Amino acid sequence: MSFECSEHLHYKLLHLTGEVDLSNSSEVRTCLLDILNNGHSVVVNFSDLDYIDSSGIATLVEGLNIAKKSNLELLIVAANGAPKQVLELTRLDQVFTLIDSIDEITE
Repeated sequence: MSFECSEHLHYKLLHLTGEVDLSNSSEVRTCLLDILNNGHSVVVNFSDLDYIDSSGIATLVEGLNIAKKSNLELLIVAANGAPKQVLELTRLDQVFTLIDSIDEITE
């Protein structure tokens, strides 16, 4: 798994690649919470993510709760594939704001 942070408009982008599981979800958690605790809305990009387990999902739910309490946004670019299916099966696709691409973000 790898991830990188960048900026797009007033959002921080967290681009995840490979797999997010118990062995590395704490790294994703640290990065995500740093972004939110510094007052930035965030877009988590799943377009190159092959797999996410319950620890990765828990990290996203925690991030969403912090975002809501801080009046920030947490959006997910949910490309097709297993990670999107996990969100759909758990009905979290109805909890998170899912977008098809970064291009959907506007000021």
